[in-house]
Order: sequence, then structure tokens, then C-alpha cells
Amino acid sequence: MKNRAFLVSRSSVLRLRQFLGALWLICIAAVCSAQNSPASLSLQQILSSPFPTNLISSAQSGRIAWVFSLRGDRNVWVADAPNFEAQQVTHYTGDEGMPIAALKLTPDGRSAVYARGSETNGAGEVANPTSNVEKPLQQVWAVDVDKGEPRLLGEMGCGQEDCEDIQISPNGEFALWSAKKQIWIAPVSGKDKAKPLTYARGDNSEPKWSPDGKTVAFVSDRGDHSFIVLYEFGRNTLRYVAPSPDRDDVPRWSPDGTQVAFIRIPGKEMKQPIIPQTPLPWSIWVYDVAKDSAHEVWKGGLGLDDSLPYLTIDASFQFAAKNRITFSSEQDGWNHLYSVSTGGGAPMLLTPGKFETEDVTLSTEKTFLIYSSNQDDIDRRHLWKVAVDGGTPEPLTRGETMEWKPVEVAGKIVCLGSTATTPAMPYVLTMHGREMIAKAALPADFPAASQLVTPKQVIYKAEDGWEIHAQLFEPKSGAGRHPAAIFIHGGSIRQMMLGFHYMGYYHNAYAMNQYLASRGYVVLAVNYRTGIMYGRHFRQPADGGPRGGAEYKDIVAAGRYLQSLPNVDPAKIALWGGSYGGYLTAMGLAHNSDIFAAGVDMHGVHDWSDFSEGFPKDAPDRDAALKLAFQSSPNAAIATWRSPVLLIQGDDDRNVEFSQTTDLLQRLRAQKVHVEELIFPDEIHGFLMWRTWVKAYSATEEFLNRQLGLK
Repeated sequence: MKNRAFLVSRSSVLRLRQFLGALWLICIAAVCSAQNSPASLSLQQILSSPFPTNLISSAQSGRIAWVFSLRGDRNVWVADAPNFEAQQVTHYTGDEGMPIAALKLTPDGRSAVYARGSETNGAGEVANPTSNVEKPLQQVWAVDVDKGEPRLLGEMGCGQEDCEDIQISPNGEFALWSAKKQIWIAPVSGKDKAKPLTYARGDNSEPKWSPDGKTVAFVSDRGDHSFIVLYEFGRNTLRYVAPSPDRDDVPRWSPDGTQVAFIRIPGKEMKQPIIPQTPLPWSIWVYDVAKDSAHEVWKGGLGLDDSLPYLTIDASFQFAAKNRITFSSEQDGWNHLYSVSTGGGAPMLLTPGKFETEDVTLSTEKTFLIYSSNQDDIDRRHLWKVAVDGGTPEPLTRGETMEWKPVEVAGKIVCLGSTATTPAMPYVLTMHGREMIAKAALPADFPAASQLVTPKQVIYKAEDGWEIHAQLFEPKSGAGRHPAAIFIHGGSIRQMMLGFHYMGYYHNAYAMNQYLASRGYVVLAVNYRTGIMYGRHFRQPADGGPRGGAEYKDIVAAGRYLQSLPNVDPAKIALWGGSYGGYLTAMGLAHNSDIFAAGVDMHGVHDWSDFSEGFPKDAPDRDAALKLAFQSSPNAAIATWRSPVLLIQGDDDRNVEFSQTTDLLQRLRAQKVHVEELIFPDEIHGFLMWRTWVKAYSATEEFLNRQLGLK
């Protein structure tokens, strides 16, 4: 008995040792796997790259400048040709929610001028996301690059999306900007306070210096019409350029300062219908300063394709050399670049093909356009150039990189760019490709390319036959079926691409999609109709948005597509998105809780009929338009909403009224839908603080994990 007991005990010990050994090996493997797995990266790491904006150049000095936003710190940086060694100029610290915009360099490159602080809301308030007890201001500052001591030039306080108006005089001595409906002027030296350039009725903006610095052209908006106005230093009266009852806009001086080109669109017409899309015809005019006379150079057609391309006209409309005026038009259904002689005649198509152009800049000699496009690579951006008087466009970049915002300096092209696994950074183009500028600014712990995934281009069809592009992010590890998330961008005039995005909001969203993939999610980023870069007919369908919400079909098709994938659990598909993406997230949960198990709705639109400015009281079909708008909204389908939702919004949102969230919450409570909320007091639509993004995305992941059963 003793020997048998001994044998039993010994065998038990052996089995125990074998078990512990195997357990030890499993633990070691798990540790190694955790160390090498993409899942080990944190949300803070992937959101930590310094996002670049406001890239500009000073041709005379060979200097470029841009703004870096690094974990909430926003600062001006510069670099000089030919080596482009980066230098930080300002030294603002802290996640203060104070954006820097409208950056400009003086012609000699010695000083930078910029606006600091957010745009104002309808009440004239600058955003205060930190809830500071002192009222924040939006101000214009100047800084000498070599000294780094900012000096205050004056207050800005411009409205939403109107903060790009700072203009530096040709001699570099004065800055102009629009604020409080007037044009303001201040010496860059800061020795005198800013003051109004002149008094003019209306809402005055878009100041442009003449090449000799003796005259300023600007736009004076009078409500139902607008004028181009010339202010001449030393003269006591303003000069109105060919005044008419129409809307004149976008003034551009000729290189020699003898002429001003501008665009003209019809003045306000009363009692127009809402539901059918209405064309916006336009024309190009040239004003002779010496003769005080203007003539029409070109006039577009009357169809929808001939309408003013408001998305790109500001950048593409240039007074070039060789007496050419360049502009963008969608007359063939695609956003292309054209040029026309100042003497009139037929315009010349510069960029033929089924693709679109976006960022446009005029070369230093004003003989070439340098622009970004999705030519030959529809879900990316690359740089091209074309002569203003025609010729074959020349590609400047290509491949699996992306480039945007080109500028020319000292014979070099500098741009911003990214890849699928490299965040946005400034680059200089070389004979061998491109070289990163300010590489040392990238945090040492930013995820390596091996930790991130390269999304795949996906093309599928909606039920009505529309072809939809998307990007598919798949986890690197883990067999079997995964939960899935559909990301729906906002805008909706945006395009998600096969790399880190050129807009800060979507650069963060792309990082979040990478993070979700690292946590085991299959993610599909959808380019639904009403988005850009697939032609005007795709961007402006007759039944899109409040006219029928047809783009929701593309989201349903995305859900069906994911359900067909062998690595997706068809019962665990969620939606997430912001703004227009919040709208479509809510549409999915309201109409198809059978497909979509949960959703995160960030500052979404829930009732189109609540946007009163889009429904003029004198419109003959106003009642029908309001009814259709409501039927195209999530609120119309609350009765079939079953899936849980997380609502996220800042209560100083200047794009979507906070009441859209407040109202939806009450409706969902009455419907007994599981709702969670994350509200940021004093934050705006595009969150200003880095920690807000981290908190919002952390809550998104935690909510989706709970609702989809992912540990």
C-alpha cells in the first residue's frame, strides 16, 4: 500500500510538473505575443503624432512655415531651403484648445503672422473648451523667427470658416485681416494698435493687396448682393468695381497690378423651390483699374454641372502669367482645372479625365499650376503640375504614399504627406521621391509600421447599383470571426483614403480605425454618396440628405458586405461616426437594428427639418420639403430603433445644434432604448483639446467592447 501510494504520489507530481511546464511555456508565449502584438499599442500612442497644417512659403527667403499640433500644444515651425532643418518658433504649452490659423510669412521670411484662438459662434463667443474663468479671445499675433517672442497685433474674432484672411503687404510692413465686418490693418512690428482700414457698409472680407501695395481689394457682402471694393491709400473715397445686383466674389490682382479678376453669381432670388436642386450659374469678369471698366471673360452654362464649384474655386481661381486666368469647373461632371484668356474665348481644359483636383497653388513664376489629385489612384492624393496655357499634366508623386498642400520655394516643391502607416508630416520632393522634414518631432513611442495595418481598397455596390469605395482594416492576428465596426465620415463632402488623412478630424479617425483593428475589430471606412472625388453626380445625388437620405443605402450595403466576410461575426457589427457620420449611424440604428448591433453617434444630425436656414419661408414647396426632410431623418424611424447607442457631443457645437442630441435622447428614453451619453461642456464640433479626443475614443472602444462582448 505504501509503495502504491508512493507511485500514485510520484505520478501526480510528474503530471503536475508537466502541467506547470506547459503553463510556463504558454505564459512566456503570451508575454512574447503581447510584446510583439499590435494590440499592445495604446490609444494615446497612436494619437500622439504632431499633426501639420497651414503650410506656406516665402519665395524671397527660401523659407517655409507650418503649424504643428502635438498632444494639444500648437506651435509655429519653420525650415529653410535647401536642407530644410526644422526649427520651432513659438513655444505655447498645454492642451489649451487654442488653434493657430491663417499663418503667413513676411516676404523676407523674418516674421510670421497668425491668428490664435477659435472662430466665434453665433453669439460672437470664442470657444472656451477648458472652461477657463477668463474669457478667451481670438487674436492676431506676429513673431520674429529668430527671437520667438510673439507680439499682439490685434483682435480677430471672425466667424466660422472665415479665419483665412490675414494678408501681408508686399513690403512686409503691414498685416490685413477681416473682423467684426470690417477690414483691419496693423504694422507687423506691433508698434501701433490695429485699426479699421476704412469704413464700408456690409460684411467686409477677403482683403487682397495689389502688387505695389498701394491698393487693397476686398469683398463687401450686402446680404442679397455683394461688391468688389478698392481702397486706395491716400484717397478719401472707395471705388466699387462694376457694381450690380449680383454677387461678386474672390478678387484676384493681375501680376502687374493693372487688372482685377473676380467671379459673379446671381444675386438672391426670392421664392425658389427647395426640393429640386437649383443650378448656380456663374461667370468670370476682369476689371481694368486705369479705365475703371469691366468686361465678362467667360460665362458658364445653366445646368447643374455648370454650377459654381464652391469647394475649390477659392484655390483654383488665379490670375496667372501669359494673360491667363485659371479656375475649376465641373462642366463635364468632374472637378477639373481650366484656363481662359483675359481677352475672352473658349476655356482650355487642363486636366482631362475621370478624376478630380483639390489643392491648387500657382508656381512662383505664375506659369504652372501645382495641385493634388486622385488621377490614376482614386482613393489617394498625389501631386501634379500643368502649364497655365495647356499641355500634358506631369505627375510629381505617385505610389502608395499620399501628398497634399503643395508650395514652391527655392525651386523645390514642399508638401504635406502620409502613408497607410506613417502619420501626416511635411516633406520636400527630391529626384528620388520625397524626404521627411522635422522627423525628430515624431514621438519615439509612435507605433511602428509593423504595429499598424495597411487597409485594403474595397469596392461594392448598393442595392440600387451605385458603386461604393471603402477601406478595409483587418486585424493582424487572431483566427475565427471578429466583431466589426463601420466608420462613417462627416461632411459629408469628404473622402476617406488609404492612408492617414489630411484633415485633423479624420487623421484622428483614421488612427482610431487603426487602433480598433489592433484590438481585434474588422473596420470598414465607407465613402458613401454625397462625398467628394467620385464626380459631381456622386457628390450631389438628387435624393441625398434631406431630399431622401439615399446615401443610407450605402451603409446598409456596407453591413451586408461585412456579413459576407468569413472573418466577421455577422451578429456583431457596429456603426460609429461624427456629424454626418453621426446622422448615418443613427439612421442605421433606427432603420436596421437587425443588422447593426450598436453605435456611437458623435454630434450627429437627427432631424433635417430643424435646420431652419435651409427652408426659406417664401419657398413654394416649403411644407413638402420639411416633410421630406423629416422622413429622411433618424427621428422618423425611432419606433424601430432597438440597438444601444452612445451619444457624444460638445455643448458649444457650432456646426450641429446641441439640441439635436438633447431631443434624440428624450425620444430614445421614451422608446426604452439603452442610451449612454458623454457630454463635453464648452467643446465645439471638431474637438479643440487633445484629451477630449482621447476621452471620446476611449469611451467609444469601451462601449463597443461591452455591447459586442469583446474583452
